[in-house]
Amino acid sequence: MNRRNLLKTITLGTTALPIFPAFASTTKKQKTTIQFSLNTSTLRGQKLDLPKIIEVAAKAGYDGIELWISELEAYLQTGKSLASLKKLFTDANLIPVNAIGFAPWMAQDVAKSNAGFEQMEKEMGMLAEIGCTRVAAPAIGATDPIDLLAAGEQYAKLIAIGRKTGVMPQLEFWGAFEPFHQLGQALATAAAANDPDARLLPDVYHLFRGGSGFEGLKLINGNAIEVFHMNDFTAKPRLEQKDSDRVYPGDGIGPMKEIAATLKAMGGDKILSLELFNETYWAQDAQEVANTGLKKMKQFF
Repeated sequence: MNRRNLLKTITLGTTALPIFPAFASTTKKQKTTIQFSLNTSTLRGQKLDLPKIIEVAAKAGYDGIELWISELEAYLQTGKSLASLKKLFTDANLIPVNAIGFAPWMAQDVAKSNAGFEQMEKEMGMLAEIGCTRVAAPAIGATDPIDLLAAGEQYAKLIAIGRKTGVMPQLEFWGAFEPFHQLGQALATAAAANDPDARLLPDVYHLFRGGSGFEGLKLINGNAIEVFHMNDFTAKPRLEQKDSDRVYPGDGIGPMKEIAATLKAMGGDKILSLELFNETYWAQDAQEVANTGLKKMKQFF
């Protein structure tokens, strides 16, 4: 059959060649599952120790906690062990879903970057002992402009350490951090890593503050996002917004229903982690803040 006849055949009608329906019928998207986590920053102003935060989160009904490396180190400085911390999580039926640290692994300076990798591996080792299988990987140490291909090579190296330790790095961008503030930069870096274990850690506030918007989320495979930071933003001018301006999901002007629909449609397992730095909430009762935050998230999921 020559090219002209082939084109005619395809054009004759969808009943003769139902190509697209047949393809669609053989493709099944994985259903999205949702769990809810409390990032400990949400209760930072109450100055609770990690055991107390675990107690509050469990009472509120969260599935997990997203802790900070500094809090883990403070816990150890009291003379307690990683094993005892793991038991606290187990007894409370909570998952340590992710951890936030600040190792300068993406620094362009080789010595700083090497030190960052050493720090990351050490922290990954501690997290593995408490059953935490993820760690945030923001672009600490990077200066503007970033060579995104080179950053991808660094991220690939970090992923390899993650496989070694069992704690996988989640690539994070910050909206007010000029060198690495855009979803597009994170996507390019993750693509340049060329690794099946590459993961992104988006945040409602950072997507807004950095000017990414929310349509880009629709380009991402559902399995590439495991943790998503939940919060909302107000009508204050974008470039004037600070971390402390974050509010409960639904209490701002963010397109929360659309974001929720996008996350549900993309498939994959998702942990929605409430990350706030709001001083008004810090002045309130910790249990009430935790309860309210979970309720605010669940209204969209």
